[in-house]
Amino acid sequence: MHTPLKTGPSLAILAGALALSACASKAPKELPPEPGPATSTDAGTGTLGPVPGSQADFVQVMMGADTIYFDTDRYDVDSADQVALAKQAQWLARYPAKRATIEGHCDERGTRDYNLALGERRANAAKNYLVSLGIDAGRLSTVSYGKERPIALGSNEQAWAQNRRAVTVTID
Repeated sequence: MHTPLKTGPSLAILAGALALSACASKAPKELPPEPGPATSTDAGTGTLGPVPGSQADFVQVMMGADTIYFDTDRYDVDSADQVALAKQAQWLARYPAKRATIEGHCDERGTRDYNLALGERRANAAKNYLVSLGIDAGRLSTVSYGKERPIALGSNEQAWAQNRRAVTVTID
């Protein structure tokens, strides 16, 4: 006579434990390196550098010119800003498929709404100047962070001056 196999909770638990142990993997002896900026090797020199056209390449070529600064409550593009934006336009012209976002920022003074509007004017002023230099407006977007993303902490003129800015960030 055939005795039916009992299937109770203990058998289900045993089956589940076996299934999980079959899927378990051992931790690697060494973790992979943290992801870094995109780099490539120059075949001629064998040196490493950013991938041409990448955000890392943009930042390296700009040498600080990816950011322009504004006076208090202002959004006009002055002569120093024009030089920086001309350098950005040259890079963007070299990579016509590349798009960019221009971020508008403010210092901590003023209301949230006021600073969001001022940050938008700053980002648009930079965008409009790049467009005047021949960059297609469709490649450029703007965003205002107002006072929400300060680069310098502190409640003094030095910190405020660093936070009144528009930053160009390339998009893949």
